[in-house]
Amino acid sequence: MYLNIKTLLNFLQVRLFLIHSILKDTKEDFMENKYDLFGKCPFAAAQKVISGKWAVIILHNLSLGTLRFGELQRLLPDLTQSTLTKQLRSLEGHGLVKRYVFPQVPPKVEYSLTDIGKEFQIVLDSISVWGEKYIEYMKIAEVTQK
Repeated sequence: MYLNIKTLLNFLQVRLFLIHSILKDTKEDFMENKYDLFGKCPFAAAQKVISGKWAVIILHNLSLGTLRFGELQRLLPDLTQSTLTKQLRSLEGHGLVKRYVFPQVPPKVEYSLTDIGKEFQIVLDSISVWGEKYIEYMKIAEVTQK
């Protein structure tokens, strides 16, 4: 009798663990889908696409023309090679950046904006105007605090 109860308890424990895992996964999926506005809200979509710390600066540099990886790296000396690679892959994955690999040895890779990436130029121009105004605001605020 004791062995049967022990076996039954183990069986129930395993079942409860499985049920808990299923419910937990379902809850996480629900929460993820509930708050995932990507593709539904233009602000959420834009935020996700340019969420990387360096994304806007990379897009700005590519808006000036096609660049090789090394050229981008020289323009952004504070950016590590792995971070630049990760940001470029993300922007490429979202369709803003086009990567062209020349069939040669050593490999030559160029990055440029896609058509939808070029549409981002309007946003970059707006950010530039706002950034200039904010820099001026900060200078005035610094002077008035002294």
